[in-house]
Amino acid sequence: MKLPLPKSLLTAFLILTSCVVALPVRAEDEAADVLIKRISGEVLSSIKADSAIRGGDISKIVSLVDAKLMPNVNFKRMTASAIGPSWRQITPDQQKRLQDEFKILLVRTYSGALAQVNDIEIVVKPLRSAPDDKEVVVRTEVKGHGDPIQLDYRMEKTPGDGAGWKIYNLNVMGVWLVETYRSQFAQEINSKGVDGLIAALTDRNKINSRKG
Repeated sequence: MKLPLPKSLLTAFLILTSCVVALPVRAEDEAADVLIKRISGEVLSSIKADSAIRGGDISKIVSLVDAKLMPNVNFKRMTASAIGPSWRQITPDQQKRLQDEFKILLVRTYSGALAQVNDIEIVVKPLRSAPDDKEVVVRTEVKGHGDPIQLDYRMEKTPGDGAGWKIYNLNVMGVWLVETYRSQFAQEINSKGVDGLIAALTDRNKINSRKG
């Protein structure tokens, strides 16, 4: 199963793993583009200050993802969208295993991209949305070596506990992360079923772990 994507796609994903400091604004009141700008700036500062993360320390990266990134991402929706229609037919245990393995895949496959963030700047473009919109696209550019990289975030407004804007998809230079994986996952599910996909992800993560 062909799983890796261009490293720039998950550089964006991992760029959000910073130590987010407490701010006086409530999360549910923070605009989507303001959230992206704040987190991006804090993450870049954190990564530049941590040589272990830049060196690809998987344990530190995973810890940051769990503690700091997941509160800002609807990872269940991201995984469900990548799986497609089969998501509704699988068991809660299979859903959890897919989420766990998918997250590990993303982190391990693209951990090397973190070494490349030293000299980049993220520019958040003006947000085009209505005050009552529940879903928006926040568009940014990553500027550094070479031409700027288009980086867009699909986000949803979530109610209740943990209310605020959540990321559920990423687009780098016209390539949406979820849609790219969906075609790969569908091939595996059609061939070997959901358990076959879980096994393939597990095997891929073991290979990546040995490489790291």
